Amino acid sequence: MAAFINLLSSPIHSLLFSYGKQNSLRHYHASVSPFFRAQLKSDGRQVLLRVKCLNEGSGDDVESEPNSLSSGSTGISSYSWCAGFGGLGFLETSYLTYLKITGSDAFCPVGGGSCGDILNSSYAAVYGVPLPLIGMAAYGTAAFLALKLAAKDSPFGIDESNGGLILLGITTSMATASAYFLYILSTQFPGASCSYCLVSALLSFLLFFTNAKSLGWQKIRNEVGLQLCIAGLVFAALSNSYSASALPPPARFGEKFLPYTPTEIKAPSSPLALKLAAHLRSVGAKMYGAFWCSHCLDQKEMFGSEALKLLDYAECYPDGFKIGTPLSKECKEVNIRGFPMWVIKGQVLEGIQEFPNLAKASEFEAGEFSGELAELAKLSAEVNMQP
Repeated sequence: MAAFINLLSSPIHSLLFSYGKQNSLRHYHASVSPFFRAQLKSDGRQVLLRVKCLNEGSGDDVESEPNSLSSGSTGISSYSWCAGFGGLGFLETSYLTYLKITGSDAFCPVGGGSCGDILNSSYAAVYGVPLPLIGMAAYGTAAFLALKLAAKDSPFGIDESNGGLILLGITTSMATASAYFLYILSTQFPGASCSYCLVSALLSFLLFFTNAKSLGWQKIRNEVGLQLCIAGLVFAALSNSYSASALPPPARFGEKFLPYTPTEIKAPSSPLALKLAAHLRSVGAKMYGAFWCSHCLDQKEMFGSEALKLLDYAECYPDGFKIGTPLSKECKEVNIRGFPMWVIKGQVLEGIQEFPNLAKASEFEAGEFSGELAELAKLSAEVNMQP
C-alpha cells in the first residue's frame, strides 16, 4: 500500500532533487522508511509524495500491470459441464426409449444377455411408464437448464440463484434414483451386468456433484433439508411402484393363512393365444406365479381358459400361503424375484408379458398372426408411453 508523506522544501527537498538527477524517483521511494508518515511543517511549503513502502511486495503495487486473465476465464464453467453430462444422458436414454417403443434389443457391449434381461425386467418401468422415457425427460431438462445458466440467460424469468436451486432439486432426485437402482441391481440381479445402467448412474452422480460445486458447499449445506425431502419422496415413489412386483409376503395379508385356491379363468382363448401357448410349451417355456398374485391372474386371463391349459405353469405356493411360507422347491431353483416370471430358452422375463414379447423370446413363427402381433406391439408401446 502506498502512503502520502509531506516533505519540507528544505534540506530534504534538496536531497530529493539531487536524487532525481542521479537515480529514478522510484529508487528514492524505496529508500524512504515506511514509518516516515508524519507531516513535517516549516515555512508553509509542502511537497506531497506517493511513497512505495519497503515491506510491500511488488505484486501489490498499484502501478503494476493487472492480471489479464481472470479466474476461470479460460476454463469451462460448472454449468457447461452439467449441460454436457445432461446431453450425454439424454442421448443414452433416447436410444433406450426408441428400443422400448420398437421392441428392439439393445446392443450390450458388456453384460450380454443379462443386460437385456435387466432392461426388459419389471424394474424397467415406474408406474407403467418406461424408465428410459423418464430418464430422457430428466436429463433433457437438466441439460436445458444448465445450458441457460451457463449462458447467463435464465429461462422463464428466474434468476441464476433460483435456477441453480431448481437444477439442484433435479440432480438430487436423479442421484437418489440412481442409488436406488444400483441397490436393485446388486440385490435383485446378482452377478448380472448392465452397462447402460452403470453409465446412467455415473452421469447422474456427475451432474449432482458438478452442480453442487457451482453452487458452493455452503449453499448445499443450507439447503440440505430440501435435498433430504426430495430424496425421500423419490425413494418412496420408487418403492411404492415396485411393491406390486416385489417378493412376498404381501403386508395386506397379515398373519392370515390363505389356503391354495386354483385360479379360475372363464375368458375364451383367441386363435393366436392357443397357437402361442402350444409353441411356448414345445420350446420348454415356463411361467412361475402365485395363486394370490393379481398380476399372475391378469397374465392368465390374457391367454384365456383353453390356452392356459396348454401352458407349463408352476405354482410357487401349492400348499397355501402365510407370512414366512417358503417357496416351492421348483421356484427356489430358478431364483424367483417377483411374480409372474417367465423362463424361456434360458432367458428370464419378469412381470406381465405381452404376446409380442413372448413370441420374440420364444422365436415364435407368427405366419398368419404377424399382423395381429404387430398391432399388439404398437398398442403396447402406446400404452407404455402414456403418463
